Amino acid sequence: MSASPIAATPEPPYYAVIFTNARTDGERGYGAMAEKMVQLAAQQPGFLGVESVRGADGAGITVSYWDSELAITKWKQHAEHQVAQRLGREIWYADFALRVAKVERASRLVNAQGATA
Repeated sequence: MSASPIAATPEPPYYAVIFTNARTDGERGYGAMAEKMVQLAAQQPGFLGVESVRGADGAGITVSYWDSELAITKWKQHAEHQVAQRLGREIWYADFALRVAKVERASRLVNAQGATA
């Protein structure tokens, strides 16, 4: 059985960075960079997990979870992440929105026939 696409987060409070976007046409290295950013983010202090989906129309949403606003700020300032941000603005995204939220409550259902927590 494959791992759940739902991030295993701790008890709140923690923070969610919600990145909603619409892609431009063409791959142009996007997939490789997105994979690299997830791997790099996972190595950062304060990273708790990530969930990401993309529709056939190019619209996507990625939610990353962090233990503090400081961890989010440090990730935003990471040199390799800044390169990806610049390329996103210049090449990959036709539109995007970034939102940061404090998670106050969370619950989860783990189906006995499916995912495990």
